[in-house]
Amino acid sequence: MSYALFDDAGKFLAGRVMSQTDASLQIELESGRRVKVKAAHVLLRFDAPEPARLLEEARALASEVDPALAWEFAPHGDFGFGELAREYFDAKAGPVQQAAMLLGLFQAPHYFRRVGKGVFHKASQETVQAALAAIERKRAQAQQVAAWASELIDGRCPEPIRAQLYRILFKPDKNAAEYKAVVEASRRAQRAPLDLLRAAGAIASPYQFHWQRFLYEQFPRGTGFAAAAVPEVAGELPLADAQAFSIDDSATTEIDDALSVRGLGQGSVTLGIHIAAPALAIAPDSPLDRVARERLSTVYMPGHKITMLPEAVIERFTLGAGRATPALSLYVQVDEASLALTQFDTCIERLTVSDNLRHDRLDQVITEASLRGDAAADYHHAQELAFLYRLAQHLKAERERVRGKPETFTRPDYQFRLEEQAADEPCGDEAVQIAPRLRGAPLDMIVAEMMILANSHWGGWLATHHVPGVYRSQASLAPGVKVRMGSKPAPHAGLGVSQYIWATSPLRRYVDLVNQWQIVACARHGRTAALAAPFKPRDASLFSIISSFDATYGAYNDFQQTIERYWTLRWLQQHGTRELEATTMINGLVRADTLPLVLRCAGSESLPRGTRVRVALQSLDTLTLEVHATLLARLGTDAATTPADDDEAAQPLALALAIDVEGEPGAAESPADSVAP
Repeated sequence: MSYALFDDAGKFLAGRVMSQTDASLQIELESGRRVKVKAAHVLLRFDAPEPARLLEEARALASEVDPALAWEFAPHGDFGFGELAREYFDAKAGPVQQAAMLLGLFQAPHYFRRVGKGVFHKASQETVQAALAAIERKRAQAQQVAAWASELIDGRCPEPIRAQLYRILFKPDKNAAEYKAVVEASRRAQRAPLDLLRAAGAIASPYQFHWQRFLYEQFPRGTGFAAAAVPEVAGELPLADAQAFSIDDSATTEIDDALSVRGLGQGSVTLGIHIAAPALAIAPDSPLDRVARERLSTVYMPGHKITMLPEAVIERFTLGAGRATPALSLYVQVDEASLALTQFDTCIERLTVSDNLRHDRLDQVITEASLRGDAAADYHHAQELAFLYRLAQHLKAERERVRGKPETFTRPDYQFRLEEQAADEPCGDEAVQIAPRLRGAPLDMIVAEMMILANSHWGGWLATHHVPGVYRSQASLAPGVKVRMGSKPAPHAGLGVSQYIWATSPLRRYVDLVNQWQIVACARHGRTAALAAPFKPRDASLFSIISSFDATYGAYNDFQQTIERYWTLRWLQQHGTRELEATTMINGLVRADTLPLVLRCAGSESLPRGTRVRVALQSLDTLTLEVHATLLARLGTDAATTPADDDEAAQPLALALAIDVEGEPGAAESPADSVAP
């Protein structure tokens, strides 16, 4: 009886030959199935033993074949497996030995390469040595992975894994031994990677974990600045006679904007909106510009910040009190009675700021009642602030008319204060204070409306000079319609203005610096500004800036939300808080009434949005940022939640790991966003 061994797509089968032609054979396998096989695919014809026994004995014998010895016996040039079997086993090697050699050759591709059906060619000595070295490295890595995995399971973190912690979790090289060890340990221990690493001591401080992760992703070369000279403004600038004052938080060192008011009681008032002018000294593509373009924005967090520009440059151009500083000023003539805006003038000058007013010290003093004259106004610039508040209310009402509905600020902003912070950077265990500040408070409104006025006017002014800028627009107020950035003016429905740019924070946002260069060109060159401006229409570098800024600014904001969530959970721990009052949102989420915290609450999924509830905190984790709560009681129904509230649901509810799952928070814009934090 005749049998045949054949190659079926790299798999070796054997069976009884039922019939054959010159081109093909019909072969019956042991299972009884009959297959048609091309004659060229038949590798061995034999009469005994039976196919199943031949394959069984050949596989057993193939495991004993020494590929190195077979390589020594193999002739140079192409050869058949039967030829090598007779050299290796015996000159009379039968079907079993030949089949065993065929299987052995297939199992040693680093020694032999296939050049045809059943035909091989032995590799060069150099190739064999390189392949064996690679196999040894792979074997050693597998042993190392297994050893590291065992250490992790036993509660010890190998130093190489500790050194690669952030890469493993957030930007993993899945071929790296360190990553494989974590995955293997997680699989063997049936524990989440982060939980396993924490138990092994790889993460000593949750705060440092979040901070170092951010630095790893956004500042891999560190946050320091290379030594650079502080540039000076070329030429002498005229000194403004306006007595300006700024309004910022006490922690603010980058004072970008100030205000002045002249002519009160004379019928026509001159409003001055003054912006720090680093664009007068920092040239495009200069070393400082490259630094700012790489960072794109100042990064804010409780107790610390990473500035966009070096401190010496900030100190030179910040609008600090008591000295003359370069400024880009917008002067607006305002009818004192009707508050109509009658004339706009932009000029480049030096400005002396008389006072740096601070929100946190004055919000309880400069109240709506005092600004309206219903209470004592015992503070500096009382008359100017009263006029500015009246004007701000008027400008806001005009914007709301364009918007088609009023702006409502039902949720407060929150200020974080760290107590007894010993170093420039927090260590993560400081006591934290969280205090609300309602959006739309008088000083907030004054600054926001004046900056919106300047940003909107300068956006239109660039367009009249055919000079491109970095614009922010929003097509409508419909839910889900986000703010977009582009180089051409377009309406901003959320703010109710015809066009809008960011140009009032050039010390802390790169697009503001870019727009200031363009505005300065218009102020200096008038009708020929389009030729003199650093960025021309359809400038590829401008589009690159817009794209880079959008992504980086979003990443910075995500980190700020993450680290503020950390401090909020620390506040809960420090105060031993076990219950919270909250308001339901969507998908089982609730928002705490007096803290910047969104969390999931079991039992609230079926409640209508806007329902006020009391929840019990079951557990919280400052590393994963998870908070588990259950519904205690329904307190009643609050005002309907606005669509904008859904954006807050995109807060980081838990740490996102590349090794596990990733998420992407969203963003919203309001008048408060017209001023950097």
